[in-house]
Amino acid sequence: MIKKISFWIVWLFLVVLWNYSYPQATPLEDVIVAVVLSLYSLFV
Repeated sequence: MIKKISFWIVWLFLVVLWNYSYPQATPLEDVIVAVVLSLYSLFV
């Protein structure tokens, strides 16, 4: 349970970092990055 929460926190941090680093990104790019980061957190 704690492992899932920590992965979620890391995922959230990376998504927020992405959004502030690339504010000009389109909504599609935001979704793609969120999905890729989510898949990455599942397999790590």
